[in-house]
Amino acid sequence: MNSSVRSTARTLGAAVRTLVVATIVLGVGYPLVITGIGQIAFPHQANGSVVRTTSGTVVGSALLAQGFTDAQGQPLPRYFQPRPSASGWDPMRSGGSNLGPENPRLVADIGARQAEVARFNGVAESAVPPDAVTASGSGLDPDISPASAQMQIARVARARGMDEAEVGRIVAEHTSGRLLGFLGEPTVNVLELNLALDQRQG
Repeated sequence: MNSSVRSTARTLGAAVRTLVVATIVLGVGYPLVITGIGQIAFPHQANGSVVRTTSGTVVGSALLAQGFTDAQGQPLPRYFQPRPSASGWDPMRSGGSNLGPENPRLVADIGARQAEVARFNGVAESAVPPDAVTASGSGLDPDISPASAQMQIARVARARGMDEAEVGRIVAEHTSGRLLGFLGEPTVNVLELNLALDQRQG
């Protein structure tokens, strides 16, 4: 009986020591090492890809879309507009509408958005790119397509009293190509683009 108790005690002791070591190594050491590597090698990404003004004020994250609207929720003409969002660009309610592509409500919503976007930008409905009327799965996609940005140039230039060519150059400066040259599609980060416009105008 005593030998059985001693054996059990040794087994429990080994299990407890293993738990303590594993907790220290995997629960404390590993996270600290990975955090340190992230802070040294990729500080911008590791800290949330925060976007700041030239004065250092945080205006958002390059990874999260936000609305550029007035107090009534109407889009501001002087700013490029992001994709629609089923969550209202609220990161605490991230998600899509979960409506299928043939759902009558979604079809009606897209039709209404297409008409509104065309009117707001002064273009034909046929000139409205798909991403300007369809929400992303997360509702927080920070990017728009170059076609969507091009559609908005004239309206933004008029609202800001800027030359269209100058606004177009700023758009080009903030257009990212395909990852590694062949993955994904070119994109334009809306927050960074609008911040660049504000900074250009002082």
